[in-house]
Amino acid sequence: MDFDEVIRGRRSIRGYLNKPVPQALIREILELAMRAPTSLNTQPWNFYVVAGEVLDRIRAGNVERNLAGVPDSREFRMGPGYEGVHRERQIEIAKQLFGAMGIAREDKEKRHDWVLRGFRQFDAPVSIVVTYDRSIQGSDIAPFDCGGVVNCLVNAAWSRGLGCVINSQGIMQSPVVRAEAGIPDDQVIQTCVAMGWPDDTFPANAVVSTRKSVDEAAVFRGFQD
Repeated sequence: MDFDEVIRGRRSIRGYLNKPVPQALIREILELAMRAPTSLNTQPWNFYVVAGEVLDRIRAGNVERNLAGVPDSREFRMGPGYEGVHRERQIEIAKQLFGAMGIAREDKEKRHDWVLRGFRQFDAPVSIVVTYDRSIQGSDIAPFDCGGVVNCLVNAAWSRGLGCVINSQGIMQSPVVRAEAGIPDDQVIQTCVAMGWPDDTFPANAVVSTRKSVDEAAVFRGFQD
């Protein structure tokens, strides 16, 4: 695929084939992703790539603690809840996903199961936990740079036939993730990315989110045309 095909075609994948992803392919994707722009060449990012029994233990720990009512322990700031147009967009994509999956608004059991899928990393064969160096915690630059590298990561994966979804639910129970993935204390857990081969029969994988137009997002000044 050329660049435009990757950008326009990529979508979040929430259903995966039970098929392993070769470590060599993930290394190739990470090498490409790490060409992302980074402020002052700080490159604050690190990646803890988990699969197999390690990932299964993270899934189990996330679900167990969630069902037990353990408060989340994300290591990044969520901020206040979305309001206005941002909340409307959040609701819009939720309606698209629930509609595709046939989950009725009043079906609490299926809605809860969908939430648990997030804690299970959508049962993907690979999860990439993205961290940044604690030595620069407190600056907005490190999380900004991590966002840039994650953007490159998911697009590089898509160009090679893999699907991803950026999923903060997967790291909500950070003690579980930190222990199982072997993340040292000098790292801050930013987010994680579920990765695998897309299951084309999974209805939610066909959902494409709508985006606002350039006219809504951009202001142009000083142009002659």
